[in-house]
Amino acid sequence: MRRVRSCVAMMILLSAAVSVASEVDSPSDRYAPIPGQGWPTATPTSQGLSEEKLSDLVRSIREDEYPGVHSLLIVKNGFLVLEEYFMGWEGSRLHTLQSVSKSITSALIGIAIEQESIRGVDEKILSFFPKRTDIKNLDSRKHAITLEDLLTMRSGTDYHERGSGAPHFQLNALSRGWDRFYLDRPMVRDPGSYFQYDSGGVILMSSLLNARTGLHADAYADEYLFAPLGITRTKWFRNQDGHPHTGGGLDLRPSDMARFGLLYLRGGRWGTRQVVPAEWVEASLHQHVELTGRDFDRGYGYLWWILKDDSNSKAQDKRIFAAQGFMGQYIFLVPGRDLVVVVTAGARGRDQDGPVRFLYSHILTADGT
Repeated sequence: MRRVRSCVAMMILLSAAVSVASEVDSPSDRYAPIPGQGWPTATPTSQGLSEEKLSDLVRSIREDEYPGVHSLLIVKNGFLVLEEYFMGWEGSRLHTLQSVSKSITSALIGIAIEQESIRGVDEKILSFFPKRTDIKNLDSRKHAITLEDLLTMRSGTDYHERGSGAPHFQLNALSRGWDRFYLDRPMVRDPGSYFQYDSGGVILMSSLLNARTGLHADAYADEYLFAPLGITRTKWFRNQDGHPHTGGGLDLRPSDMARFGLLYLRGGRWGTRQVVPAEWVEASLHQHVELTGRDFDRGYGYLWWILKDDSNSKAQDKRIFAAQGFMGQYIFLVPGRDLVVVVTAGARGRDQDGPVRFLYSHILTADGT
């Protein structure tokens, strides 16, 4: 039986159920404290969001106008104002993040740089493997690849994800040796010169972290990222070398995805603790790569997408950022509206873009900011 988890109360509007909470009803109670084990909750109206728009969105999802959506969470001013589950999903279940995992991996790199385990984004990736003397296709271009090239998907290797025989799917089929597979790739361009979506370079970051911290990326994340946020349940896909798939192998609860989103919206700070350096958050959300000819994407940061702003927001800060993954996994950040939106899904084809479409059509238009 489908069980919909509400924040506190169910409100019926336009024949659609929107899960909201009623603890905060006054617009003067605008900013929530950092979440503990549970989230501070509020009604959408108290935070300046249209109940009608959000109810219409939930109805549309239930009526399969946006196929494959499993969850939708909206956090406004730090308050959880909507939490809905669809197609039999429940909030207690871990959900695949797919490539949303990349944005979390970026945070781990930033923490490791702050701890001086990694010298900086200009460090050459071959410096992490000083004992590797048998790397194939070694030339001056490969020697020049930096960590920043991996973070911005401009390594210059031939690694791509187009078609069943692509290097990415070859790597995923390996039970061990992911790092060697990537390091051996032929070079086709100068590093830093061309953007090509490249999970392999992000998967290699697990080896980079292990080489410098002595911990696999999952253990490092547990200690330095998830524990401070109160995230206690995680699942990683790992190979037989013990490396977690940092390019797309993490499962979390949607509410914990929202914690990570709120962390970045707050500049990497969680309560009194600076979990991710503020400078790293800023650098990650900076547009390092300009993208043209794409439906929604305007640019790319350090494993974060920068979206086009087609809204009529009055806010001075009109930026929109996204951690996004295959089959419709998203964490949207809208700093000028103090808004985090989480979507999990099992969508295919063009339906994977459904969350971006309803972000613009329903959620941003529901906000009066």
